[in-house]
Amino acid sequence: MRQAGRYLPEYQKIRKKNKDFINFCLNIKDATEVSLQPINRFNLDAAIIFSDILLILNAVGQKVEFKEKIGPVLANYDLNKFYKTSDKKFIKKLKNVYKIIKKIKEKLPKEKALIGFAGSPWTLLVYMINKESPKKNKNLLKNLKKNEVIKIIKRLEHLVYIHCKEQILGGADVIQLFDSWAGLINKESLKEFCIKPNKNIVNKLKKNFPNNPVICFPKGINENINVFIKTVKPHGISIDYDVNLNKLDLNNNVVFQGGMNPKFLLGNNERMFSEAKKYLDFFKNKPYIFNLGHGILPKTKPENVKKLVEFVRDYNL
Repeated sequence: MRQAGRYLPEYQKIRKKNKDFINFCLNIKDATEVSLQPINRFNLDAAIIFSDILLILNAVGQKVEFKEKIGPVLANYDLNKFYKTSDKKFIKKLKNVYKIIKKIKEKLPKEKALIGFAGSPWTLLVYMINKESPKKNKNLLKNLKKNEVIKIIKRLEHLVYIHCKEQILGGADVIQLFDSWAGLINKESLKEFCIKPNKNIVNKLKKNFPNNPVICFPKGINENINVFIKTVKPHGISIDYDVNLNKLDLNNNVVFQGGMNPKFLLGNNERMFSEAKKYLDFFKNKPYIFNLGHGILPKTKPENVKKLVEFVRDYNL
């Protein structure tokens, strides 16, 4: 259920030692340990590497800091470094990520999968230009010409592919692409800015790594998710809690994942179970990975996560 995080006391203990979040993500010992914490505690079916989508931008010269109560704050981007950083230098900057994957893989029980991930080009572009989480800033591209945007997205497409490739070579079994801000794109631009770049990365990964499934998470695209699935053809699709289940086209070969609103883990158990059952019932005749529609909220009690995991495991098909 997303990566280790703020709701786990054992995570907090290690986080306190690591003042700089980006360095924390590159700390082999600590990032390996926190990646394994949810597995050790809940015996989940897969581990997801503890990392961040913004490491890609940091590696091509745009410094990223995480500020308390604000989130990521990025320095100005340098287009010279952005376009001219060689693949070799880029991989070198992120080499610890790949070492962390190798370490997790060594410690992970053989039957557990390891998920690597990256941000999709559009979402990285949003952070690059906006320099922080955009919330509802629909005008973030107003100073850029369309051909400039497409050129930047093309470059990001390449960087995302390289990062995913290296994670697979390090030992990741599955890759997830997070297009966290896809919901900011208007319908006319969705194909150009979201569908096309994700499709290009998925196609390249499928061609070069046919045994490593790719999951896409185009958050916030709601009813456009059907066209995304049909065009991008990922192995798996993560859905957020705003997706209307009754409008989903189930006549495809995709594995659905997620959907449940993490806020249900904050309330009483009966409501939490009934919401989980809604998703389990809906997808009972389809391949489905139970998961949340977004990250676990910081105030979530670990025992609620444990109860939810047990409920899902006991669900009777």
